[in-house]
Amino acid sequence: MSKSKILIMVFALLCISSASAQKVGLKTNVIADATTSMNLALEIGTAPKNTLDFYVSYNPWELGGNKLLKHLYIQPEYRFWFCEKFAGSFLGVHLHGGIFNLSGIKLPFDLYQGLRNHRYEGNFIGGGVSYGYQWVLGRHWNLEANIGAGYAYLNYDKYQCGSCGKRLEKDKDKHYFGPTKAAVSLVYIF
Repeated sequence: MSKSKILIMVFALLCISSASAQKVGLKTNVIADATTSMNLALEIGTAPKNTLDFYVSYNPWELGGNKLLKHLYIQPEYRFWFCEKFAGSFLGVHLHGGIFNLSGIKLPFDLYQGLRNHRYEGNFIGGGVSYGYQWVLGRHWNLEANIGAGYAYLNYDKYQCGSCGKRLEKDKDKHYFGPTKAAVSLVYIF
């Protein structure tokens, strides 16, 4: 297990133990689930109208046919709730970073057409803002919708195709501005 994974787990456990009288939520983003990406978020109440959300997404699968959606990324977020935590509207400020290996993917609105025919492998870091809403479904269950926009700095290598090893470009940089978050999450409140 890598040092970063161990560090994330230790930090999460410390946060849970210090949130004894606070509410804690565990959730999964069903949009990411639909892409076969394993994901989990831990949200911890820190004050009556504040929470910290720690999101991790991982996809190790090769989809076949030169299609890759491999990634590992984290996206911690501070949230301010307008009424009370875990109910209603909130604004968030998030950071994100991770690694990716993508190929053979067609994105909506013909974004990044190069992903269809080339493979991109690299990393990214950035941040953004979000707006979301949580509906209380029951004593322990909520449904959350969240959307965000921001910035990411990407550093990557470009390869001829998903199964080819020929590198076409090395250490390319890209500055991305746009959507950084879209989630519909099922939340379990402890």
